[in-house]
Amino acid sequence: MKVADRRRWAVLAVGMLAMAAACTFQYGLPYLIPAFRADGLTLAQAGLLAAAPTAGLLVTLIAWGAAADRWGERRVLAIGLGAAGAILLAGIGAGGLRALATCFFLAGAAGAATHASSGRLILGWFAARERGLAMGLRQTAQPLGVALAALVLPGLARGTALAFLGAFCLVAALTVIAFVRDPAVSPAEHAVPSGTPYRTPVLWRIHAASALLIVPQFTVATFALVFLVDTHGWDAAAAGRLLAAGQILGALGRLAVGWWSDRAGSRMRPMRQVALGIAAVLAALAAGAGTGFAIPALLLAGVLAVSPNGLAFTAVAEHAGRSWAGRALGIQNTAQNIVATATPPVMATLIAATGYRLGFAAAIAFPLVAAAVIPTLKEPRGDAVPVEART
Repeated sequence: MKVADRRRWAVLAVGMLAMAAACTFQYGLPYLIPAFRADGLTLAQAGLLAAAPTAGLLVTLIAWGAAADRWGERRVLAIGLGAAGAILLAGIGAGGLRALATCFFLAGAAGAATHASSGRLILGWFAARERGLAMGLRQTAQPLGVALAALVLPGLARGTALAFLGAFCLVAALTVIAFVRDPAVSPAEHAVPSGTPYRTPVLWRIHAASALLIVPQFTVATFALVFLVDTHGWDAAAAGRLLAAGQILGALGRLAVGWWSDRAGSRMRPMRQVALGIAAVLAALAAGAGTGFAIPALLLAGVLAVSPNGLAFTAVAEHAGRSWAGRALGIQNTAQNIVATATPPVMATLIAATGYRLGFAAAIAFPLVAAAVIPTLKEPRGDAVPVEART
């Protein structure tokens, strides 16, 4: 294997480690709610702490993307993860709700660096014919990080858990410094005009379609467990095992559609077809909500709903180009996280008023609109040639 081939896969692996380290605390704090309550906090206060990293992430995503565009991925990843790790370790001695919430907010804001920078690395190190699979692999880091949190955090006291989370981020930061090199900029990239890619509606349409596809994803993810328990009488533990298997299948689905897009030479065509598939499966789920058919339909809906995420990120990076990829991925992440935050309470209100059948039926509209919004213009397929790297 050539040195460049080995390096790009090593860079991808380190990028996945960085992403997993950030996601372990950004999305894994709900597994510390029992520890927070043991410290005397109410459930509402513990929930506020669990949400604080996501709030911090939303504030800084675009800024970190701009920093990656200006100074490179390696520096931004190392600084962001290092700062997040230091803040989490400082949180061990924090007393009171306000101090803890501030620590988690600031750690989330610092760790947001991984979401723009690790995706931008793939654009530079991988050729277009491989980016779909590479981005699919990168996207699996989020569920892996959350799974690690579920495995490790529930049995730990708050201080021990924060020590683990902070150390994980610091180790990831040191690994980035040791192994990641920013990809070289090819002469063709130097010749590309540096003007904003947002002068045309293509990127806006990809952002909009991606945000719309978050609604069915978070509708299924949020209400699948309680639907199985309330409507079908499942034991919560058994339902959890089924949904855990669905998470694994969803990760494999991301890899599969990434590979498909590489073979098809398109991100948008597979994304549109998957969106239509999501709508069809949601329709089947809504129609059979009270029957045994709902179980496989629910599982398939969960798998399909997460699968196009990597396609959208790859398309955004390719359309934006190296000089704008960080900012564009920051905008992409911000839009998706805003919709992800709004979806559970809105759908909970609807389901409480009308039932699961109409709740799932309402979600059908979003992938249908997304399929119409996804652009059909010719897609950029410029290959990166990462034979050298900047130090």
